[in-house]
Amino acid sequence: MRTKSLKKNKINVVTLGCSKNVYDSEVLMGQLKASGKDVVHEEEGNVVVINTCGFINNAKEESVNTILEFMQKKESGEVDKVFVTGCLSERYKPDLQKEIPKVDQYFGTTELPGLLKALGADYKHELIGERLTTTPKNYAYLKIAEGCDRPCSFCAIPIMRGKHKSTPIEDLVIEAEKLASNGVKELILIAQDLTYYGLDLYKKRNLAELLEALVEVEGIEWIRLHYAFPTGFPMDVLDIMKREPKICNYLDIPLQHISDSVLKSMRRGTTKSKTTKLIEDFRLKVPEMTIRTTLIVGYPGETEENFQELKQWVKTMRFERLGCFTYSHEENTHAYNLEDDVPEEVKIDRANQIMEIQSQISWELNQQKIGKEFKVVIDRKEGNYFIGRTKFDSPDVDNEVLIDATSTYLKTGEFTNVKVIEAEDFDLYAEVVK
Repeated sequence: MRTKSLKKNKINVVTLGCSKNVYDSEVLMGQLKASGKDVVHEEEGNVVVINTCGFINNAKEESVNTILEFMQKKESGEVDKVFVTGCLSERYKPDLQKEIPKVDQYFGTTELPGLLKALGADYKHELIGERLTTTPKNYAYLKIAEGCDRPCSFCAIPIMRGKHKSTPIEDLVIEAEKLASNGVKELILIAQDLTYYGLDLYKKRNLAELLEALVEVEGIEWIRLHYAFPTGFPMDVLDIMKREPKICNYLDIPLQHISDSVLKSMRRGTTKSKTTKLIEDFRLKVPEMTIRTTLIVGYPGETEENFQELKQWVKTMRFERLGCFTYSHEENTHAYNLEDDVPEEVKIDRANQIMEIQSQISWELNQQKIGKEFKVVIDRKEGNYFIGRTKFDSPDVDNEVLIDATSTYLKTGEFTNVKVIEAEDFDLYAEVVK
């Protein structure tokens, strides 16, 4: 029988899934540190906490494989304890307990105090905004709400995250100030649905008022909006975006599809004509706005005609940024009652066709940037290049600006002005403006 490690526990937090999970892991780590625990993120540790994703099949598979990988390490004595938390655990706890029973304990998305207790720490209510950030030092995610009240047929988020719950403006300002004091210069606002912010607390959509408060935070230079919902979008947000230089002219607004019959089945609460007008209004009000969207292909009942309509619309709208996903048939969602009738190879082919169109659009838009100057923030150094982003680009998902590191020295986290000298589909090459 192997002996338990005698060294002081080091807790390794492993994060899977989206930016909301990154944020949750950072809060967990902040709480652990405040209780005097030795905590690391995705490094060696004898106690492991896996923050899982349970959104779609690929993510669930990755989460299960990660759990199994650490269970093998536990079996061989490389780690002493394994705890599982997050969306997969929230959604499938009884199944996981049955299938992988040797995990020390499973916790759902709202069971942070219980998880801390299991790790020998106390939950501290007074730690508003205290986090150990895991992103590059210049940017951080700011989660302004939890959960979702939308009835989208394909989505399991309400099952895992519950009803929409906004965080009060004053708490978010405190959090932003703490992040700024630690050197964060860019806030990326996230939620399952930014559009809904404030309805539960203030009885009105209050995203604009939150932005008014956040632009006053000293040290913050960019504020970026992620995951807005098209129905009921608060248009007063565009006024402050246009007026306030700190608010990036950028909006991530997942639209999912455009065919009226598919939108109706998806329970999106909108139509092709309303969606098209919304995007046109955005561009009219803030002409320089970069719009990122995501689409789903292969949804139950999506015909070739529906798909061709979507393809044509993507060509017409010329989104600056676009991602495309294949439909994942998720149990306990409304769409699970429908027949998953689009073959997997057809789904993949349709997604590839959409991304080919987008690649060409992105290349054409990037060619127009050659010779122009942009302010960029440097995120990291990779090989012979410093990698930066303009205010029109979000980390990990959008275009990057590559600057030759053999002839220029730049600091990570600093802003610099560059001139674009070459452009590809999704990368820009630039030189520093002296």
